[in-house]
Amino acid sequence: MKARRGGAVALAALALLGAAPAAQIQSILARPKILCGRFDQQKQLVGLKKPVSSNGRFCVVADKGVLWRTLQPFPNTLKITRGEIIQFSGERIALRMEARQEPAVRMINSVLFALLGGDLEPLEKIFQIDGVVQEKSWSVTLKPRDGGFGKVISAIALDGGVYVRRIVISETSGDRTEIEFSAIQTGDGAIRPDEAALF
Repeated sequence: MKARRGGAVALAALALLGAAPAAQIQSILARPKILCGRFDQQKQLVGLKKPVSSNGRFCVVADKGVLWRTLQPFPNTLKITRGEIIQFSGERIALRMEARQEPAVRMINSVLFALLGGDLEPLEKIFQIDGVVQEKSWSVTLKPRDGGFGKVISAIALDGGVYVRRIVISETSGDRTEIEFSAIQTGDGAIRPDEAALF
């Protein structure tokens, strides 16, 4: 799936995570009901010298889904829930893919929902998780276990603190997508009225 659809660590020695790195990272991550901010994305495609850049806003609303609004270079809005992926044209639904009809959509949704929502524990069923943590900073690498996901994704790397700061997706094709999150806001005031209306 194309990615647009889909702090510094102190210099002290990093402590290796134990047998359950997801649980340790989960204890650091904040889990606000509403989290919104800016994303800057660069996708390096095999055969292209320059990466394809895009940016926009995202909102994660607990128990409802993730809103992914690309603003540049072309406006595009996706809503990802556990049950479906919806693409909007303005406020009108342009495309709907339901997870119950498309097993691949169900798997993609569960991974994207977990990554953007900072909910790592469900990913242990799909990925082998290795990482390091120190105080309030952490980094982790996810490698697909046996299954269809490994045919597309070779690894996903994340780092962050209280919130996920960066996601790097390496595909088996050689394509690579890096997404950085900034200007994080939480609470009811973080989401704009037009964004809230899409949930």
